[in-house]
Amino acid sequence: MSRISGLIRERVIGHYFGNSIVVGIFRAAFKIPNLLSNLFGEGVLSAAFVTVYTKLRAQQRDEEARRLAAAVFTLLLLVTTSIVLVGMLATPLLVNLIAPGFHGADRELTIRLVRILFPAAGFLVLSAWCLGVLNSHRQFLLSYSASIAMNAAMISALVLFGRYLVQKQSVVLLAWSCVVGSILTCLVQLPSVLRLLPHFRPIWDITSDAIRSVIRSFGPVFVSRGVVQISSYIDQMIATFLGGSAVAALSYGQFIAVLPVSLFSMSVSAAELPELSSAVGTQEEVAAHLRKRLNASLRRIAFFIVPCAVAFLVIGDILVAALYQGGRFDYAATVYVWSVLAGASVGLLATSLGRLYSSAFYALQDTRAPLRFAMVRVLLTSILGLLFAFPLPHWLGLEPKWGVAGLTASAGIAGWVEFALLRHGLSKRIGSTTLPIAFSAPLWVFSFLAAGTGYGLKTILGMRHPLPLAFIVIVVYVGIYFGGTALLGVQESRSLWKAVVRRTGFAH
Repeated sequence: MSRISGLIRERVIGHYFGNSIVVGIFRAAFKIPNLLSNLFGEGVLSAAFVTVYTKLRAQQRDEEARRLAAAVFTLLLLVTTSIVLVGMLATPLLVNLIAPGFHGADRELTIRLVRILFPAAGFLVLSAWCLGVLNSHRQFLLSYSASIAMNAAMISALVLFGRYLVQKQSVVLLAWSCVVGSILTCLVQLPSVLRLLPHFRPIWDITSDAIRSVIRSFGPVFVSRGVVQISSYIDQMIATFLGGSAVAALSYGQFIAVLPVSLFSMSVSAAELPELSSAVGTQEEVAAHLRKRLNASLRRIAFFIVPCAVAFLVIGDILVAALYQGGRFDYAATVYVWSVLAGASVGLLATSLGRLYSSAFYALQDTRAPLRFAMVRVLLTSILGLLFAFPLPHWLGLEPKWGVAGLTASAGIAGWVEFALLRHGLSKRIGSTTLPIAFSAPLWVFSFLAAGTGYGLKTILGMRHPLPLAFIVIVVYVGIYFGGTALLGVQESRSLWKAVVRRTGFAH
């Protein structure tokens, strides 16, 4: 639900701004506040807080769990408020780091947007705290649909006022609507959280064993997530030297590429983290529990991610056109974003499975191993990103702007290296977990068969309106993939078919 609303938001942004430099400026400006949300939200709350909080509840130490939640809230409130205030004062220096290729009026607009967006980061961090509490109680619907409020605020602002404003005015309005949306995202979750934490009040506590465990875990996870974010920042910094449209295309393409990761990897990983963290017993019993759940989750993720990766590579232009093309977003922009999407397909599966392995490490309260592997990934991303973005297009006789596709491809290669390190490190802790060839081979075979058929349909039908063409191609793609894998006995496909038949009443 939240990702679909995000797609609508991106469609509206594309309609009003196209692939213009203004969009690139907005994406660059949003990077800094988004960093705080990712670091503190995902760092403290998924890797550190949720694991300890869930363990306390599994041991029926509910009062300690509630005190831990209150203490973490207080720490987050103090730290994020301080960072937001300092960040707003130091914005010009920060912009020099995130967008060194922007100058003059573009740089000034970036500074203005960053200052507007910084407060949104504080509310998003508190919203992530709410999400952590709700997830620990296995309440996922509200926590993950809350972001619809922010998307709705941004969409409404552009639809109501975008046609009356020039682009630079519209992007400022978009930034303010993001702040309003972040406040709403936090507020819609609070009533449910307060029901789960009766008599809640912020407390200052850094001495209890539980909070000390969270703080110890937070350090490595903060750095680990920071390292991953640095990788994204490096891509953006390089893209600013390729032009503002390159930054915009990178953001459009990455949003689509992250969509299946969010739907099928982050969702599974988030749902599994409390289950993995609640495992108790001997070391062998915990390892067996983790292996069983990981193997099942690996299959679920791969079953959906593999066809997405192949679709991005082969028929990505159809998907981009269906989502964005219209208004100021023309076919040339569609092809440009497709190149970013094709590059991202290289590491899509590795990134998706890697998140699950990281969750398993966090459940074991080992936050240092993912940090080491993430640092390797960033080093590779930096080296390969510079190589693929600048010399490689020249060697291939391409325009420099196509180097943006090399950025996502290089990140994908580095993602495979990180994934291999995560899998190897975890196997030494709990035993082997993997995807059998007999399972994964049909996924790739029927994905490419479906993609080839879709590409052929596009060629036969010629240039048509993007939405009908995408509908036809996607229906054929889904039918070939799910039908073929079901015929070959892939259990995930057969289970899905049975669920569809049962829910739609076709069995009658």
